[in-house]
Amino acid sequence: MLLLEVISGERLAKPERGKMRVHKISNVNKALDFIASKGVKLVSIGAEEIVDGNVKMTLGMIWTIILRFAIQDISVEETSAKEGLLLWCQRKTAPYKNVNIQNFHISWKDGLGFCALIHRHRPELIDYGKLRKDDPLTNLNTAFDVAEKYLDIPKMLDAEDIVGTARPDEKAIMTYVSSFYHAFSGAQKAETAANRICKVLAVNQENERLMEDYEKLASDLLEWIRRTIPWLENRVPENTMHAMQQKLEDFRDYRRLHKPPKVQEKCQLEINFNTLQTKLRLSNRPAFMPSEGRMVSDINNAWGCLEQAEKGYEEWLLNEIRRLERLDHLAEKFRQKASIHEAWTDGKEAMLRQKDYETATLSEIKALLKKHEAFESDLAAHQDRVEQIAAIAQELNELDYYDSPSVNARCQRICDQWDNLGALTQKRREALERTEKLLETIDQLYLEYAKRAAPFNNWMEGAMEDLQDTFIVHTIEEIQGLTTAHEQFKATLPDADKERLAILGIHNEVSKIVQTYHVNMAGTNPYTTITPQEINGKWDHVRQLVPRRDQALMEEHARQQHNERLRKQFAAQANVIGPWIQTKMEEIGRISIEMHGTLEDQLSHLRQYEKSIVNYKPKIDQLEGDHQLIQEALIFDNKHTNYTMEHIRVGWEQLLTTIARTINEVENQILTRDAKGISQEQMNEFRASFNHFDRDHSGTLGPEEFKACLISLGYDIGNDPQKKTGMMDTDDFRACLISMGYNMGEAEFARIMSIVDPNRLGVVTFQAFIDFMSRETADTDTADQVMASFKILAGDKNYITVDELRRELPPDQAEYCIARMAPYTGPDAVPGALDYMSFSTALYGESDL
Repeated sequence: MLLLEVISGERLAKPERGKMRVHKISNVNKALDFIASKGVKLVSIGAEEIVDGNVKMTLGMIWTIILRFAIQDISVEETSAKEGLLLWCQRKTAPYKNVNIQNFHISWKDGLGFCALIHRHRPELIDYGKLRKDDPLTNLNTAFDVAEKYLDIPKMLDAEDIVGTARPDEKAIMTYVSSFYHAFSGAQKAETAANRICKVLAVNQENERLMEDYEKLASDLLEWIRRTIPWLENRVPENTMHAMQQKLEDFRDYRRLHKPPKVQEKCQLEINFNTLQTKLRLSNRPAFMPSEGRMVSDINNAWGCLEQAEKGYEEWLLNEIRRLERLDHLAEKFRQKASIHEAWTDGKEAMLRQKDYETATLSEIKALLKKHEAFESDLAAHQDRVEQIAAIAQELNELDYYDSPSVNARCQRICDQWDNLGALTQKRREALERTEKLLETIDQLYLEYAKRAAPFNNWMEGAMEDLQDTFIVHTIEEIQGLTTAHEQFKATLPDADKERLAILGIHNEVSKIVQTYHVNMAGTNPYTTITPQEINGKWDHVRQLVPRRDQALMEEHARQQHNERLRKQFAAQANVIGPWIQTKMEEIGRISIEMHGTLEDQLSHLRQYEKSIVNYKPKIDQLEGDHQLIQEALIFDNKHTNYTMEHIRVGWEQLLTTIARTINEVENQILTRDAKGISQEQMNEFRASFNHFDRDHSGTLGPEEFKACLISLGYDIGNDPQKKTGMMDTDDFRACLISMGYNMGEAEFARIMSIVDPNRLGVVTFQAFIDFMSRETADTDTADQVMASFKILAGDKNYITVDELRRELPPDQAEYCIARMAPYTGPDAVPGALDYMSFSTALYGESDL
């Protein structure tokens, strides 16, 4: 009845003793009707079974009631009640070690799951760190006692029953756990509410931070614009190009360094503003309204003013620089022209004022007059420069040049001086014309003297230069050409002497006129500075240089004859030694190909041949001595021979290398023959086949030649009617090797080719060919045979010790093996054991040891 009252919420009548069963059934039916009204389906459960004490039915009904009223309302992420409760437990206990909730039976046996649920929601009630997984009884009692005492969860389970049962009752555990869910659901709601408040506050705080950032960024940007615009609007020009260029450089720094970060700030400001407005709109907050004057539009307007000022500033800077550039150019041009003009006029006034014509001869008068005419022409030509100077000064004034006063003063001085020069020029011309006719005869003679003295003087200077010119020749022909030219020069000396005497005669005639008519000769010949003394001095010098030139040419001729003898001496020997070396090279090649006698006979023959070659060395040394004499004489070419010392040296070294290499090849063939047990006939056969297919006599076979050589030695590689070249392709070569016993695929074929051509040079040497053929025809040691020998020394063990190696092998070979054998790591290994198996395979290249 108590259970029924609890379920129905009504007070049931207590049945009398006689009517006990009927009333009990009636009361139970009321409870069952109430349960049914709540949507609980009771199958095969009637009031009579409960009244009669049917334990199974009663317990089933109780579980159904618990499931409906305590568990069914539990829902996590749209799962069923049981799954939702299990998911809730898993999430709450996920952070705890040693807790793994997978079900409602054995996952709760150690008690840590209950303790974790309590600690997750009320950490102050349980010291979870002190709990141990191996003490489930204490864990369960702790959880049950705390739940009953502090959480008002009745103690529904017994810890001993849970621990003592292999699989605790799932329904009992689920019922008890649901009590924890309901107990903590209020806390969960509070946590959810707190999280919601925190989220709202966090949004507000973030929005406020964004607003503050916007306000600060906007203030800083506006302040920077406010400071920058006056600088850009400053249009006070500088006086110098350097100062204006510095302004332009500052502006470029502004555009390159200062403005780009502000552009980024402006862009970021707009992004932040849009982001903030979007966040406010999405969180149902009112739109952000910046402080007055800090709206995005205000910033854009200020930025537009900055851009306009910047554009105007840049245009102004460029215009000012162009103006200053023009001014600097004009000022420099003015200074340059003024300096040139002043330099030209320097001394001109003094020259025009002098009265040198009063004591001058006729020739001097004519010279002065011509000089004055030239000066007048020059003066007229400078008229344009003076006009240009005045025009430039006028333009500088119009362009407001900062140093215009000094320009104007200098221009005025130039103009005044120019007027004075014009007056002085006219006055001097009149004086010269009056004096012009006085000494006309003498002037004519002076003029004739100058006309003939100048070219004669130039001829003598050229002759002296040619006679003293150094020469470098390398052949007899060149020195003979110089000698012939010198003889032709000497043939012209008599005519030159006649011209000299004629020029001196004109000068003597002038002297006679002066003495006869007592003419005042105040100066020298105005048309030339060449005096008779200079002409005589240079003529004497030319006469002295001629024999010196004769001597130098004779000495050089003798030296060239000596050089020619050296050339012929060297050529005579080189033309013998060069062909001799070539012949010996060809003979060595024939010896290496021909097979006369045994290998020992060939080796003996080659060594005798080598001795004869070495005995030829003194002739090479003699040729080296002649070459040294040629080098010391600075002889660079030799038409008598095509051989140089370098050619001889290279040929000699190749000859020595070839004979040594050929001897070494024969010695290796002997070693191969003796080691592999190859007969002399086989060796001759191998050599004959190799030489036959070595068509270019290079001492090597190409891949196709090597295949053809194998066919010639009896390897049946197969015939292909479509191939008429006598060569084998790769498939033919593989078939040939299969006929020899190789069952090979692509990998095996590659291995065989790597044996004969390990360096992948594309050629097979005779030694590699012999090694390959000897391996195919001779009985050689194998890795297995060597391993068997080591096993005997080791006493049939899989390893060998250091003492056994030193006891059985010679000292050097024992130490060789000890240094290269890897430690043995088998299950029967002992300290110091060595692996002779891997060592043996490594000897034959069959391992990576």
